[in-house]
Amino acid sequence: MKILLALTFFLGLNVEAQSTLGRGNDPVPPPLPPSAPLQLAPRLGITGDVDITLTDIIRAALANNRDIEVSRIANIKSVLGVKSAKGYFDPVVGGTGYKLRNVSPQSSSLGGGTNGRLTQKELFADPQINGSSPWLGSTYKLDLSSSRQESDSTFNTLNPTYVTSANLNLVQPLWGGLLFDANRERVAVAKKSRTQTQEQFRDQVITVTTQAIRAYWELEYAQRSVEVQTEAVRLAEQQDASNRRQVAQGIEAPVDVIQTQTQISTYQQNVFNAQEQLTRAENTLKALVLPNRDDPLWSTALHTKIDLGEADATPPLDEAMHQALTHRPDVSAGRIGIQLSELDARLAKEQVKPQINLTAQLSSQGLAGQTVAQTTDIFSALFGPIIDRVNTLSAAAGLPPVSSSTGGTSTIPPIFVGGYGQSLSNLRAGSFPIVKVGLQVSIPIRNRTAIAQSGIAEQNKRQSITQQQRLEMNVESDVRNTLQQLVNSRLVLTASQRARALAEQQLASEQRQLQAGTSSVYLVLQRQNELVSAKLREIRATADCGEAEADFDRATANTLTKQNIDIAAVDKGKIS
Repeated sequence: MKILLALTFFLGLNVEAQSTLGRGNDPVPPPLPPSAPLQLAPRLGITGDVDITLTDIIRAALANNRDIEVSRIANIKSVLGVKSAKGYFDPVVGGTGYKLRNVSPQSSSLGGGTNGRLTQKELFADPQINGSSPWLGSTYKLDLSSSRQESDSTFNTLNPTYVTSANLNLVQPLWGGLLFDANRERVAVAKKSRTQTQEQFRDQVITVTTQAIRAYWELEYAQRSVEVQTEAVRLAEQQDASNRRQVAQGIEAPVDVIQTQTQISTYQQNVFNAQEQLTRAENTLKALVLPNRDDPLWSTALHTKIDLGEADATPPLDEAMHQALTHRPDVSAGRIGIQLSELDARLAKEQVKPQINLTAQLSSQGLAGQTVAQTTDIFSALFGPIIDRVNTLSAAAGLPPVSSSTGGTSTIPPIFVGGYGQSLSNLRAGSFPIVKVGLQVSIPIRNRTAIAQSGIAEQNKRQSITQQQRLEMNVESDVRNTLQQLVNSRLVLTASQRARALAEQQLASEQRQLQAGTSSVYLVLQRQNELVSAKLREIRATADCGEAEADFDRATANTLTKQNIDIAAVDKGKIS
């Protein structure tokens, strides 16, 4: 019995010694890391905020986008281009006129001058009109010349005289240039280019509208991302506060607080990155829809307002393809490009033909003036002495005398007596016509330049057709891709919504297990990460779905109809 008591005593001393030694060597637990509350970075340059809808963004883009403005100017230029091309057929009115006074020296009386000088005066006017016909390649020139001529010649029978003439010159191609020529080609090309520019404008409107929709959805995603990341920080902070209370009660170890603080720091980094992404998305949208750098919205935060509603039914592939090939503006513009190349080829073929032109000139002349009494008979002055001598010799020989006829006895036809009106009357009567008809022939030997240009034009036509085929293949690919993207994005959205709901349930279950002591902080934090990822995938899927619908509408040329855009109003800059 004594031995048993002794053993018990020594064992008690040993246990007490070990307990004392253990308490002296226990490490001091490290202090808990301090809390680091989330402080959002300031939005630099942002002084206010505004709610903005997708419709507002589209209208602003159509009114202010610089690319659309460039296309709008191109539309105006194309209209002016048609007017310019038609201007080749505008008649040209012109003419010449002058007033002349000419004093010339005369050394002989035969010159008709007195005192050795002859003075002539003339007033001349020749209005004319010329141009080309838009039919059959004809060219014409019509002029009406009038002059008043005055002279102090002693031989004048009319002074002053009025000389008039009307001339019509026509050139009509008979082969090359008869059915088509450069001027008519310019008009046809300008009209086709006008239509092509309108299609390109429509394509630009669709492109910018799609860009605006995508940018709006990216801004929506960026805003929701900031909210999700901020909520993740709040959720981790709540867990951190719970862990601190548990550590203070001795239920949990300090390492659990360190775990939550690490999680909080990671989430805060994600918040700051999401804020930067938000700024970039917002500025991208502003650059797309604002008119200039001075717009006050640059200093305003934009808040999206999206009503998801029900998604439209997905059309069959054949229907979508028919819609795209029928209504896409780039396909229409490509077809017009083929027509333009056909016009060039047609002109090149015309220029290979020989040039054979029919020329015609029709003229009528008029003349009138005031009669002049003759004071000097030049015939008598020159031949009078000779005739007298001949008559003297004839009388001596018994011959009859030679009768003398003076120039002064000549009479002027009455139609020439009068003023300018009489001259015009003679012109209208057509008593003095000129009719001239001829042919102009030009046949280049070998004509290699024109033949080569015709060959080049044909190859350009083939090239345009090939490019159109390539474009239609790209349209086929685009429609198939965007339709598949639309279908998949809707399925992804449904799956992401379900995954987010399950992640919420999983986190709630893990938190209950932690409170019951059957789980750990590590697992709770892992479930929080999974929930944050699920929420991010859901908002990403939502944005992707909206962008997929915009891309599919663009691929099938349904954007204008779906967004109620009046292309004529956009062209005029009247956005309602």
